[in-house]
Amino acid sequence: MMKKLLALLIFATSIANAQYTVKGTMTPPEKDNWVILYKIEGAKQKFVTNTTIQLDTIAVGAATQVLGKFKFDLPATTKPGAYRATYRNKGAGFVDFYFNKENVEFIFNPKYPEQSVVFTSSRENKLYNQYLEAYALVQNKVDENQLAYIKDGNKDAKKAYKKELKKLEEVQEIYENKSEGMLVNNFIKASQRYNSSSPLEDMQGYLTATVDNFFKNIDFKSDALYNSSFLIDRITDYVFYLNYSEDKSLQQELLKESITKVMNKIPGNKLKSAAVEFLITTLTDKRNGEAVDWLFANYYDKLPSQDAEFKKEKLDLLRATIGRTAPDFSWKEEGADYKLSTLNDGDKYLLIFWSTGCPHCVKEIPVLHKFMQNHKNASVISFGIENDNLDWTEFVKNLPNWHNAMGTHPDYKWDNETVRAYQLLATPSYFVLDKNKKIIAMPEGIEDVEAYFSKH
Repeated sequence: MMKKLLALLIFATSIANAQYTVKGTMTPPEKDNWVILYKIEGAKQKFVTNTTIQLDTIAVGAATQVLGKFKFDLPATTKPGAYRATYRNKGAGFVDFYFNKENVEFIFNPKYPEQSVVFTSSRENKLYNQYLEAYALVQNKVDENQLAYIKDGNKDAKKAYKKELKKLEEVQEIYENKSEGMLVNNFIKASQRYNSSSPLEDMQGYLTATVDNFFKNIDFKSDALYNSSFLIDRITDYVFYLNYSEDKSLQQELLKESITKVMNKIPGNKLKSAAVEFLITTLTDKRNGEAVDWLFANYYDKLPSQDAEFKKEKLDLLRATIGRTAPDFSWKEEGADYKLSTLNDGDKYLLIFWSTGCPHCVKEIPVLHKFMQNHKNASVISFGIENDNLDWTEFVKNLPNWHNAMGTHPDYKWDNETVRAYQLLATPSYFVLDKNKKIIAMPEGIEDVEAYFSKH
């Protein structure tokens, strides 16, 4: 009896301590030697663990190929869901996968992770990738016949469209059945695209139907979809790519309309909060202060709870965007004190941030100086971001009739207070201000500056 109890205890203990593994192989390896594993929850990432990349070599004919390998050991209590293995500190560098109580193993090229990843272990991930490939293959043929019908309107294209659509429905049914009871079943159902039962007559009708039915097969109440990048990725596609115009004013309206439609589809505050925070962060990165202000006023401030630090952080990053009063700064000019806010010598102002250490700036600034001589109603303030004033002092001698200011910092010139206030990432950077120092335009390059002042 004691032997049976002891054997049972040992068995139970082994089950409790059972582990799952996640293994990755990079070809070629990254320069960084670490990988961090996150669990995706809403629009955020929750740290799980980290590990290092071990180098290995294999013989490929007469040559030797270097591989980078990493491994995560996960306890038996690890929750199923979407996970992300991140291997790069700057820029996109990660592989997303689904974990559902099984070992996961994959090979990928770290430069093109999404396009190159191949799962060698994990029934769930293998099946989902097979589905995506099979579905895309037939969907492309459906699209080809739709475009052919719009172009020619012939019966053969219509017949071929319906034939391929039937195949697509069969692919969807097959993989939904194969994945029954699996985690990826949620994503297979949600990945199904909308296609009309017959090809549409024109491109506008096709685009309208695509936009109107974009979320048709997505269950916003699904916890599996919420705890992955799936919903946020779809919202991103809808808001930023399906509703786009080159006209900046129209683009702002389309942006607000698309966000409103998305928010009306989202039930409950959990996903709505995650989506709003994500959109605010994305639009802050794009320096779209108008849209961020609108999101705060119409959605974020109406949530049951808000994070004051989050709001302050985003608004601080947008101090220098269109619609805001330009952050103030002072400088000396021929012994006199000047201040941006009290400057009163132009109907408009062109504020240029540049550096003598920037070869692009050194070429552009003299060209722009010559161009602005023909726009006397605009006052120009050039702000040099410098380590010291040696080269700058000589350079600005060739910029008469401009206000020339300079900013430095004892440790790092980009940490200068004014540079930080304007959230500058590169030189040259341009801002157009009205008479009251309100930012009215942010040209991206010298061509945009010239185009703006030629029109105004």
